[in-house]
Amino acid sequence: MTQVTVRRLTIQDHANILNLYAELAPATPVLQNVSGLEALIAHPGTELLGAEVEGSVGAMVTLHVLPNLTYGGRPYALIENVVTAQRFQMRGLGRRVMEAAIRSAWAQDAYKIMLLTGQTAGARGFYERLGFSADEKFGMTLRRVPTRGAQAIKTTGPAP
Repeated sequence: MTQVTVRRLTIQDHANILNLYAELAPATPVLQNVSGLEALIAHPGTELLGAEVEGSVGAMVTLHVLPNLTYGGRPYALIENVVTAQRFQMRGLGRRVMEAAIRSAWAQDAYKIMLLTGQTAGARGFYERLGFSADEKFGMTLRRVPTRGAQAIKTTGPAP
């Protein structure tokens, strides 16, 4: 079996991260410069976790642990941009990075972990097998840019 290492991603992983995002959302603009990645990595409470396999990052997840006023001031966590390179899918890499993100959130005393996912049954089933549930909350978004593949939507009100 191929060796897989789950670790925090660094600036040196920039090219691999861009390749993964290109697979996740080819039409979504991604910051190409290293300074954008540096800012994300340096952001307090944010971790980029990746599964390294065969010399490249085969899967990754972004974890944000955020301060909170409820639940005795315990933080909550948000997981975003979960992606596994197509050539590494069905090998457990996505599960490994998600489990690392979950462990990190719990280690930081988060009282809950949230994520939004597409409405496909496959993605939803993946997260349900990790213990996530859509039974308790209803996720919603408000966007200033169109969703992937959608036409621009008219918004009301001035831009900030």
